[in-house]
Amino acid sequence: MSENELKLCHAFTVGLNLPETEIGESLKYGSTPGWDSVAHVSLVASLDSSFDVMLDIDDILDLSSYGKAREILMKHGVQF
Repeated sequence: MSENELKLCHAFTVGLNLPETEIGESLKYGSTPGWDSVAHVSLVASLDSSFDVMLDIDDILDLSSYGKAREILMKHGVQF
């Protein structure tokens, strides 16, 4: 796993308060227990600080899964 993939996993662990063993491609907003609107804000903050980016409102609204988070970060220049 790349360094940035590890950072992404950690950001989800912190942001959604989930164990690392539950972090992966299957995570989706609305179907992952605990990923509600409050946790979503925490996840955005975790991603912002982990990758030193500032997600815009469209990114925040589009952030609907683990894979989508990777896509959004790549748009901001993060390499995976």
